Amino acid sequence: MNDTALLDRPETLASTKPALELAEHIVEVISDSGEGAQRCGQSLAAIAARSGNGIWTVEIIPAEIQPPARSVAGASGIRIRIGAGRITNGGDQTDLVMAFNEQVLLGRVRAGELKPGATIMLESIWREHKDPKIVASYLETVQSLQADGYRVVEMPLERECRALMNDPRRGKNMFVLGTLCSIYSFNLDLARAQIAQIFGKKDAKVIATNVRLMEAGFDWAERTLDFKFRIPAQPVAEPQVVVSGNTAIALGVLASGMDICAMYPITPATSASHYLSECFERVGGLVHQAEDEIAACAFAIGASYAGRCAVTITSGPGYSLKQEGIGLAVMAEIPLVIVNVQRGGPSTGQPTKVEQGDLLTAIYGSHGDAPKVVLAASGIEDCFYSMITARKIAETFNMVVVVLSDASLSTAQQPFPRPQFSEDWLAPPIDQTPVLEGAKPYDWDPVTGIARRFIPGQPGGMHTITGLAHDRNSKVAYDPSINEEGLRARSLKLAALQKTLKAPPVYGAPEGELLLVGWGGTQGAIEEAVDRLRAQGLAVSSMHLRFIQPLPSGIREILQRFERVMTIEGNWSDSLKDELIDEDNRRYSALAMMLRSRYLVDVDCWSEARGQPIKPGSVVDVALAKMKSQSKKNKG
Repeated sequence: MNDTALLDRPETLASTKPALELAEHIVEVISDSGEGAQRCGQSLAAIAARSGNGIWTVEIIPAEIQPPARSVAGASGIRIRIGAGRITNGGDQTDLVMAFNEQVLLGRVRAGELKPGATIMLESIWREHKDPKIVASYLETVQSLQADGYRVVEMPLERECRALMNDPRRGKNMFVLGTLCSIYSFNLDLARAQIAQIFGKKDAKVIATNVRLMEAGFDWAERTLDFKFRIPAQPVAEPQVVVSGNTAIALGVLASGMDICAMYPITPATSASHYLSECFERVGGLVHQAEDEIAACAFAIGASYAGRCAVTITSGPGYSLKQEGIGLAVMAEIPLVIVNVQRGGPSTGQPTKVEQGDLLTAIYGSHGDAPKVVLAASGIEDCFYSMITARKIAETFNMVVVVLSDASLSTAQQPFPRPQFSEDWLAPPIDQTPVLEGAKPYDWDPVTGIARRFIPGQPGGMHTITGLAHDRNSKVAYDPSINEEGLRARSLKLAALQKTLKAPPVYGAPEGELLLVGWGGTQGAIEEAVDRLRAQGLAVSSMHLRFIQPLPSGIREILQRFERVMTIEGNWSDSLKDELIDEDNRRYSALAMMLRSRYLVDVDCWSEARGQPIKPGSVVDVALAKMKSQSKKNKG
């Protein structure tokens, strides 16, 4: 049989073992950087999604580009939550983990990421290593894990892969993929098709070798393991796509009609431009990699001034560098879309870890008064649609629109209905008819602050663009009243947009004992927590904010319908449990601070900045504690 025939043959390996049916399961694949754990997990997630299961992935990325092998800090991998229904977040603790060595596993154990009694499948080659210190470390770790109640299953990964290829390190991930397909009862034809897709740019021999490795892993599991699971799949009523948040952002750029993306590479935002660089040119778009973040912002502003609509994509440190350019776009009233894929900070912070620390920077991060629209994508699907919304607002109001994503959304994958293109997504053509005599480049509407957008070269539209305070003719404003007129007009744009926004829906009952308020990528975890709490008979609901600048009308009334309000955020806030902290010096989390000041409602907060996505179980615990403490106060 030749190599390519392996892809076309009928399925010859089939499971005969009974499978335990589960509603969901969380599995992790952990390795040294470069061993392909993430590709393995992404492939498993894609197979599960094509099988009709709900999935959500969370990538585990080391801070260093090339961390030392066999190190706790160098763990690279992925978590996959597989469910019988729709999955909206990474879940709580892991049920099963595949680890390529014991060191990369230890960090996950110490962080409490594994469920008590979880199954650990561990590469056993280290038991026979020539270095006695490595052998001792391996044996000690296995014994410690078993003593702690974990089930450890040793896997001869390297030995099994060496029978099929010279460099087993390059094949372990596909062997593990086959093993997981057996454990979760997935169809091998889907696995073969997935391998053909991910190695599609390689020759047929590479694809065939990886198929053999996957099948060997499947066969090993069928012969060796005494456990097997099946997670029922739901028939999909409409076509789905399975993409990461960054890919969804890139697809949203394409769908919105934006045609310029200028950026400088920065973790974790870069992969959005990678996707665009592969396909943008085919639809008339341009990806420009500038020499730094400042230049990327300036390039995007120049392109938008010339009549295009441009986007610049970055993360926290890059967003800080763009601030002066953003101020220019605000002052000159040039439409600009900025994506900030938030990461841990400040300074270099935690480049590969998730945090929601940039909200106040996005709204207020400028010298002087520089109104900007700020909206936060609540999930992977929303990453796509947020770009369409951002482009329309930017060009309608001639202003800067900031879209906040985060490091978790950037790499997470989830199926969602394949978008059906609509002409409404695109902004109307720019009016390039001659400017009427007497019209001014900043002829601000007295009610909305909006002025017609002038394009360079437009007949009758000649004017000087400036970052200085200016009058309606774009001439420097020396008169205090003229400066205030410009400030008023730019502020009115936010008010005009705010009048069009609907109040966010309440998840759960419209009134009750506790309202949890969130923004950005925490929506899935918060709403799952609300479901669990309501199942216990508790009067808990949630509200998730998509627009944060401006805030929609109706929020005050929603807050007042609940006895207590608490924000759930992935940024820092002081805890009253700390001896030094009291109500006079406590720092509240970002959204809590904004809601308290605007609506004069006693909004409490709980936040977490551990570099990991917030778990629904953590939100449940926090809500229960809040309700319990309040109950004690009421009795007292």
